[in-house]
Amino acid sequence: MEHTEKLFYAQPPVLEFTARVLECEEDKNGWQVVLDRTAFYPEGGGQPADQGLLGGVRVLDVHEKEGVIRHLTDGPLTAGETVEGKVDAARRLDLTQQHSGEHILSGILHSMFGAENVGFHIGQDYLLMDLSVPVDAEGLARAEEAANRIVWQDVETQAVWYEKEQPAHLTYRSKKELEGPVRLVTMPGADCCACCGTHVQRTGQVGQIKIIDHIKYKTGTRLQVVCGGRALERHRLVDGQCRRAGAALSASVEGLADAVGRQKAELEAAKFRLTGLENQLFALWAAGETDANPLVCKPGLGPDGLRRLAAALAESRPGVCCAVSEKEGGLAYAIACTGEGADLRPLCKELNAALDGRGGGKPGFVQGSCAADIAALRAFWARQFTE
Repeated sequence: MEHTEKLFYAQPPVLEFTARVLECEEDKNGWQVVLDRTAFYPEGGGQPADQGLLGGVRVLDVHEKEGVIRHLTDGPLTAGETVEGKVDAARRLDLTQQHSGEHILSGILHSMFGAENVGFHIGQDYLLMDLSVPVDAEGLARAEEAANRIVWQDVETQAVWYEKEQPAHLTYRSKKELEGPVRLVTMPGADCCACCGTHVQRTGQVGQIKIIDHIKYKTGTRLQVVCGGRALERHRLVDGQCRRAGAALSASVEGLADAVGRQKAELEAAKFRLTGLENQLFALWAAGETDANPLVCKPGLGPDGLRRLAAALAESRPGVCCAVSEKEGGLAYAIACTGEGADLRPLCKELNAALDGRGGGKPGFVQGSCAADIAALRAFWARQFTE
């Protein structure tokens, strides 16, 4: 098959071009089109493919396999015809900003901490970077600042192809042994890396590099990063959320953390007072029960409230006690007893089997839910203690 000229490596970037259709075959996802030249970047190395228009049909995806670049389109093209291609410029800029920002940050992290970038993927909202070594928050902050200084310096990106033996004297990053021609992408002061992706002409076009999250991952660190337009969108999102939260708490953005701390302390104190009042109420409910094995249904109780009500019932009398509250789709229950050697697990198993329930626990206490209504549960409970 005729070789496809790769226009996506050109600088300045080529976003509109003409090409001859070499092949067009239908498959289950659309049509696979091969051109004699293309500016559509094929997915690879963690960077998604370009999208856009080709001869009046949409390019949905692009892949290169065994040296052949295939464009997945939503309509057919005729082999032999000349077509116009138009790459989605906004998508290309976004992906190029993310990829170039990753290069800068990876190079800085490598020089500062010896961290290897062992995993990289540009997702819909942020890019993921997996580092080979742990780097703490302070170290990441220093690396982030150094990476942004490279952006502010607006240095020129250099991309040079070498034959295999030529780059032996050069120091560059690479995830694997390379065969054949090698393309080295250099961002002076930050990084030199073997890479076949698309990149900005100058680092200033990256705009900004922001680490938005980091976690321990395997033996190293996983980063979530946004660059360029995504960094601006992230700032708008966070700023908007902070302002809304600040308005709700009558606090400025600068004082939001302190306001949230005060609100949390007040909420915890209120919860403590509420728990005490509920325990008093549960004790009163328990004292008012006369049944030997009571089943008490009260609205609005969560799992913890049911547990404490069942415990109050069990403390007020010998025997088996059940606390119940209605919930969407059925009932939640908690069963307790204080007798020596009692085991409620067989009763729980029987209840679940009879009333389409699930739950369990320990000998003196079980808890769960069932799909039955309160009448069915009362009937089951009556059978257990009258037969």
